[in-house]
Amino acid sequence: MSDLDFPLVTVIIASYNHGPYIEESILSVLQQTYPNIELLVVDDGSKDDSVERIQRLQERYEFDFRTQPNQGLARTLNDCIARAQGNLIAPLGSDDVMLPGRIATQVAYIQDKPEVGICAGNIQTIDAQGNIIQRRCRVREFRRLDFNAMFNATDVGPPAPTLLFRREALEAVGGFDPEIRLEDLQVELKITHAGFFIDVLSDVLAKYRVHGANTYKNRRFMVEQVMATYACFRDHPDYPNACAKFLNSMLLKCANDDKVLARELLRKLPPRYWDMKTLRGLGRLFLN
Repeated sequence: MSDLDFPLVTVIIASYNHGPYIEESILSVLQQTYPNIELLVVDDGSKDDSVERIQRLQERYEFDFRTQPNQGLARTLNDCIARAQGNLIAPLGSDDVMLPGRIATQVAYIQDKPEVGICAGNIQTIDAQGNIIQRRCRVREFRRLDFNAMFNATDVGPPAPTLLFRREALEAVGGFDPEIRLEDLQVELKITHAGFFIDVLSDVLAKYRVHGANTYKNRRFMVEQVMATYACFRDHPDYPNACAKFLNSMLLKCANDDKVLARELLRKLPPRYWDMKTLRGLGRLFLN
């Protein structure tokens, strides 16, 4: 086996209060069919029993495990990338699960494509108990995303549990920004803005776990962080349109069950950017 055939892939799991899920997440990395993986696990100040669970696995499998006071995901990822040995980097949420052939599939694809900064794929969506949520699982065809597709949301972005980064692309943009807590979107925009592509394979590569603490369920947080991310590209000519498109989508989502936030979003939308989503949101907001 040579490094050319099987380049080292560093998988990073930043653990934070995911005690019920962390063992399955780690085991899914250890059970990959790909033969050359470095696993770095860091507990970022968990207050549950995550550390004890990880330590039991670490004693058995001898992967790199460290604990630290809470620093946040972006800083933890940057620290791990700085000491990672691999030129391909795969962060994995401590509540998500890799399918066994995930890394092998992605390495085989990305290895001879230097223009691809990120390789991703499809996901299965599971509940807290690990059961597949069929209504939320949709396999999409292969797509290549550039900055325009990501910034203007003209196509569906890459699922976070499947991201495989080329180290060169991460280093070109300075890694993750600790000031932005919605890490994935910003680094994806920076990498595509730097000229790399994101290729999303049609293969199902991971399981994404839906539970009560998922970030996307905090809509106010999502709005704040996405708008802060877009503001990093405020000089781009598409900036006003990109913001308006996102605000319209969030207005429609919030109009039924978070009318206070929906009204705030409506006030941020200049009338010239109103569209059918705005009108549907208005209907939900004032007629329901």
